[in-house]
Amino acid sequence: MTFAGISIYLILAVICAIHVVRSGQQLYWLFILFSFPLLGSLIYLFVVYLPGSGIQYGARRAVKAAARVLDPQRELREARAAFNRTPTAQNQMRLAAALLAAGNAEEAANNYEACLQGPLSADMEIRLGAAHAFVASGRYGEAVTYLEALRKSSPDFRNEPVSLLLGRAYAGVGRNEEAKAEFESALTRFGSFEIRGEYAIFALNTGDTATAAVLEAEIEQARKSWSPLTRELNESVMRRLKAAHEIARPRIAHRL
Repeated sequence: MTFAGISIYLILAVICAIHVVRSGQQLYWLFILFSFPLLGSLIYLFVVYLPGSGIQYGARRAVKAAARVLDPQRELREARAAFNRTPTAQNQMRLAAALLAAGNAEEAANNYEACLQGPLSADMEIRLGAAHAFVASGRYGEAVTYLEALRKSSPDFRNEPVSLLLGRAYAGVGRNEEAKAEFESALTRFGSFEIRGEYAIFALNTGDTATAAVLEAEIEQARKSWSPLTRELNESVMRRLKAAHEIARPRIAHRL
């Protein structure tokens, strides 16, 4: 093996080691990474890094959206049956996620809360899912508590959805300056359609029609190239954006 090859493996191990320290992973990963630089790094990437990254998050969303198009209630039926058959924490977490995807936000929040009382209470995915359910069911104060704690303990975890939910939660409790800063930061860092949609909803709700108009123009441009699957993925945001328009229309007309 050449010196250059060894250097590449060590650089990859160092990058993974930095992620270990910053994200608060178990320190035995450092031993694995530097004892077996190539193999250890590959294992770390697939076991720890990718499951918490935006890449895998987007892929999971696409797969779930495709499944919902074919059979909208299938995952919820199977998750509920699995939990009724074997009421483990893992099956309750699956049920909570299925309820949230199906739009049963309050029931999802209750199931996530139950998960957080058990052996999976420290699981970051469960805490994020609980925050999502709290936002969707209007329990914004609880969402802020979970999201701020999650960001403090794991600042590199799923930054885009955490930022997006935190912006919505801040808006829900009336902390509009913080919500605006969160949306602007997320738009600069990630620039996804979902962020534009949520920021536009916030802008309409707070009377910032100029910002809303800019964002909606960008949204309309993006929609021209959407596939049916992309439309399904963003249907919820578009529905809420339309509702925000209906509420804001009389206020805008009065100004004119």
